[in-house]
Amino acid sequence: MTEKITLLIIEDEEAIRDMLRFSLPEHEFNLIDAEDTSKATKILADNIPDLILLDWMLPGRSGIEFIKWIKQQEILSNIPIIMLTAKAEEENKITGLMTGADDYITKPFSPDELIARIKTVLRRGLLVSPTNEIKVRDITLNVAKHQVQINNDIVALSPIEYRMLYFFMRHPNKTYTRDQLITYIWGGNTYIDDRTVDAQIRRLRNKLSDYQHQNIIKTIRGAGYQLSENDE
Repeated sequence: MTEKITLLIIEDEEAIRDMLRFSLPEHEFNLIDAEDTSKATKILADNIPDLILLDWMLPGRSGIEFIKWIKQQEILSNIPIIMLTAKAEEENKITGLMTGADDYITKPFSPDELIARIKTVLRRGLLVSPTNEIKVRDITLNVAKHQVQINNDIVALSPIEYRMLYFFMRHPNKTYTRDQLITYIWGGNTYIDDRTVDAQIRRLRNKLSDYQHQNIIKTIRGAGYQLSENDE
């Protein structure tokens, strides 16, 4: 079964949020919505969506200001963003794109056009190929199949081990503290301790050791863990 695309919709008009929820196919999309950037910030503390649909005109902080904030957050900065807005003027489109939006769609729009734009933006990702695969060294993670292969062998991973490897492969060469890993792999409302993180890292390394990749996830003394794209 194909993994759903998780969208965070930041839109203050309830009618548009309802239209999107009704129009986007449930078997393809998992929708999370927020009426303003304050609520969206709280959602992002526990969830990393595949893509953000962002209105320009919002109560409090505007969509443009929110993009600037997103781009300053290391863990969130690579999330693709499509702006949804009634501002159709070319100068506004340029402002949105130059600020960091990946695409810009003006209201009113058709659901079919939006779906096409979403899929086009996601295909541009540097790490996820059009075949829904992420590759680091000779490790291939197929997002659609929830499957990991090394040298054509399927690696049996638990759900947590899979999510952990997926997270690291999406963010290679970056160090994450145990607290950050708890938030972004288990969820911010999960109460586990650092020892659980260490134990899961050990289990994942043990499974990768059959393919001499036990050191791909490195311990950064005093800081946390990092997946290294470079050879051991």
